[in-house]
Amino acid sequence: MKNRFLFTALFLISFVFYGQEMQISGTVTDEMGSPIFGANIVNLDTRSGSITDFDGKFEILASSGDRLEFSYIGYETYQLSIQDDSSLEVTMQEDAQSLSEVVVIGYGTQTKKEITGAVSVITSETIEELKPTRIEQAIQGQISGVTITSQSGSPGSNLDIRIRGISTNGDNRPLILVDGNVIEDLSVISPSDIESMSVLKDATAGIYGVRAANGVILITTKAGRKESELKFDYNVYAGFQQTTRKLPALNARDYALLVNEALAANGEPNLYPDVSVLGRGTDWQDEVFGNAPIINNDLTIRGGTKNSTYAFGSSLLTQDGIVGGGKSNFTRYNARLQFNTEFLDRIKLRSGVTYVGTRRHRLSENALGSVLFNALNNAPTFKIRDEDGNYTLAEGMGNEVINPLAQIENTFDYTKVNKISGNFGLNVEVLKNLTVESNIQFNYAEVKGKIFAPQAYYGGGKVFNKDRSEITVTRDTYNDYTFDAFVNYDNIFLDAHHVNLTLGTSVIRTEGEFSGSIGFDVPGNDYANASIDTATDVTNLFPVRNPTFDSRLLSYFGRLQYDFKGKYLLSAVIRRDGSTKFGPENRFGYFPSGSVGWIVSDENFLLENDIINFLKLRASYGILGNDRIEDYKYVSLLNGEGAYVINGELVIGTAIGSLSNPEIKWEQQKTLDVGVDARFLSNKLKVGVDYFKRRTNDLLLIPEVSAILGNTAPGSEAPVVNAGDVENKGLEFQIGYNHNLSDDFSFNVNYNFTVLDNEVLRVDNADGYIPGGEFGIGQADVARMEVGMPMGYFHGLKTDGVFQTQAEADDYFPQIALGANAMAGDLRYVDVNGDQVIDSKDKTYIGDPIPDVTMGLNLSFQYKKFDLQMYFFSSIGNEIVRNYERNLTLTNRTVYSLDRWTGPGTSNSNPRVTSGANSNGVFSDYFVEDGSFVRAQNMQLGYTFPSDCMTRMGLDDLRIYTSVSNAFTLTKYRGYDPTASSGDPVGGGFDNGFYPTPRTYLLGVNLKF
Repeated sequence: MKNRFLFTALFLISFVFYGQEMQISGTVTDEMGSPIFGANIVNLDTRSGSITDFDGKFEILASSGDRLEFSYIGYETYQLSIQDDSSLEVTMQEDAQSLSEVVVIGYGTQTKKEITGAVSVITSETIEELKPTRIEQAIQGQISGVTITSQSGSPGSNLDIRIRGISTNGDNRPLILVDGNVIEDLSVISPSDIESMSVLKDATAGIYGVRAANGVILITTKAGRKESELKFDYNVYAGFQQTTRKLPALNARDYALLVNEALAANGEPNLYPDVSVLGRGTDWQDEVFGNAPIINNDLTIRGGTKNSTYAFGSSLLTQDGIVGGGKSNFTRYNARLQFNTEFLDRIKLRSGVTYVGTRRHRLSENALGSVLFNALNNAPTFKIRDEDGNYTLAEGMGNEVINPLAQIENTFDYTKVNKISGNFGLNVEVLKNLTVESNIQFNYAEVKGKIFAPQAYYGGGKVFNKDRSEITVTRDTYNDYTFDAFVNYDNIFLDAHHVNLTLGTSVIRTEGEFSGSIGFDVPGNDYANASIDTATDVTNLFPVRNPTFDSRLLSYFGRLQYDFKGKYLLSAVIRRDGSTKFGPENRFGYFPSGSVGWIVSDENFLLENDIINFLKLRASYGILGNDRIEDYKYVSLLNGEGAYVINGELVIGTAIGSLSNPEIKWEQQKTLDVGVDARFLSNKLKVGVDYFKRRTNDLLLIPEVSAILGNTAPGSEAPVVNAGDVENKGLEFQIGYNHNLSDDFSFNVNYNFTVLDNEVLRVDNADGYIPGGEFGIGQADVARMEVGMPMGYFHGLKTDGVFQTQAEADDYFPQIALGANAMAGDLRYVDVNGDQVIDSKDKTYIGDPIPDVTMGLNLSFQYKKFDLQMYFFSSIGNEIVRNYERNLTLTNRTVYSLDRWTGPGTSNSNPRVTSGANSNGVFSDYFVEDGSFVRAQNMQLGYTFPSDCMTRMGLDDLRIYTSVSNAFTLTKYRGYDPTASSGDPVGGGFDNGFYPTPRTYLLGVNLKF
């Protein structure tokens, strides 16, 4: 009886408790209201668990009072106690500094905690906030040590990426990989397709060998997820662009006054006897600048089955230029297909293909005679058209200055690019801890160009005049393939020793061909009829043979990664690279690198610390090789063009091309990095500091050679030599703070700066320097690579004010060797060497284009469903050469010339105006300006609709936003854009009428369903 009573009591008690357990359901979303797939939910009291589906939904058994824990990689762990609710809505806060975040590091991955090198990451969220038309724009200001300079603000123009300074006089581009595929240009990938970007800045990039000497950018694209239904992401934005600045050029009246003054100074009669009738005249900048539309659409489709994932992405971007409108249009369309699967339990297949097509119309820019150069220099007294309706002629303006509107109308420069990339890879788990992987990837690109120059007359003696119409058609092909194969062993011994060993080989081949023809006298002088088939006198652009290139790399590599108890870290890499760019004796090179780390915060003496949550010390050192020169430079080729007289007739034939140097060898970079990563105050505050020093030895460059040696014939060139050393050293600092002030309001602040010192250590040639750059008309050797100086520093005369009287000028020195003798009102040049003669020997350092400090500041705020992001970038200490002024008597000037010398005591900074001979146009620091600036890269305000509203509409997420990029720029520089640069290591920083980066206003929608 007693046992029956006990059994009944236990049964009733268990029944009561069972009755209190209920089915809890709910949804897990991120801060933007988007569902989180794969989040883990654990009942801490019963230890039962669940996982969210693609819509963020979950179900779990729990009783009142049970504690549920929600966790997901990249988000802060969250706990709550069950009350009487059977339905929950959980919002997880992103932990941007999560140490569990997986980072791609090359032939593998590591968590942030394990990384021993200088690696920075940009997530898809940052890219979505910035809405860049090109990926490079999302890097500027986000990662310390990385600078982006634009060769032009025109649509589709190239952007130059520099990681930790300029390390060579040749190719400074970093290696770029998308899902392991090598690409040469980031335009092949749409920003909306990117999941994350990792930038390797130190010797840890050595796993990629020769191509990684200038750093590595690794891009991972968005992929599908296993066991998830088909999901769509659609993003669209539209807006317009406008110039951020117009230079204050003189109006017609002020222009005429200065012209008359310049003529009078030389004893000539006035050209404009009555300036009062001229008014403001034509503002040529107003005529060439305009608002330009920009539209982008992109769609991503993702999904997965039990064993497979798939993703498809497509985008279309079109934008006109702020100069010339459709005449500088750029259109890009691409499509990407990715498929990954697992079969037979141990075999993984990865595949993908990407197509990119671009269409670009171009105007002449960033040079003497460009559209903006002409808009600045053409006289405001000219009308746009004459009485007969024809464009006016820019007579008297110099041979390079023409009517810019006529120039735009007669410009037909079109380039079409089709590129396809693909990859296929297999990963086989041979044993429990041993995998074998092989990948093959290819790129094929076809670039077609068509330039039509109609018969045209722009004025007497103009260099752009055409007596015959011309049509030039080119077709270039580029293709390459890469094959990688490696084995990976990963195991933990004695619960403390973690070993990861990678051994592999890589084979790369790059080849291509150039071809083209030029013809004359197109029927009707019309672009519609412009083709080689309709032209006459057709000539092959490459008469000797179609130039080809073919280079190959063979590499073997090994890497050991080791950690003891997860807190003492070691990574060592050895790579043997062989390149066909060098002769048989110097073809192969060995390039070792290594790094160590110590996670101090895992030591017992810091485990109970409440302030320091994470502290890691790390250091790396390595040697990387560089072979980025043209093919066949170690042998002499008969690819030059020679002129011969045979039987009294001129015959064009073959001649020696570029001179050979069989002794050229690998350019080597020795890189040191010491860094600290730390987090404080419950991981709300993060700090990162890096000191780096990178020395490049045996620079591969082409020295100046006297024409007497015979290298001036078409196709000829001086030999490539190893003739220089360059050193970059500096400090990187990053700090970030994120905090939730309440359930409704949170903010995030990130700031970084980089201090950089660049110095040339050795130049081995007869002159002791490598010249570069051009200024004005016919002035060369205005930039140099010289020992003891920064790469590409400006080499010219120093000035010391303006001569106020003729007696002052006569007493200063007896003669000037660079132009006319000085007169009152002329610039006073400094006699640097004290020989009483101003000549080329007095030229010295007057500035350089390399900034001393670059900084980035990123601010983000969220209030309920509203979000605001602001991104700023600053460059300090760089100079720019003002080279957009023609400086002739009749060419226009800016209003700054009104502050000119007109008599003793009037001006000590700007010289007189005169039509007579003078030396004020000689390259000097008068033309060098401070190029420091602070720019608002992007400002964006968005609103995300509540999840319950989206559910009723059958949507997962809907966000609308408005943004403005390049909102403002604070700078003392008087040109169009302080980011002006040609991108050349020696000769960059010269502003020839730089096409400014536009200000862009956008309205966009992000939709997920």
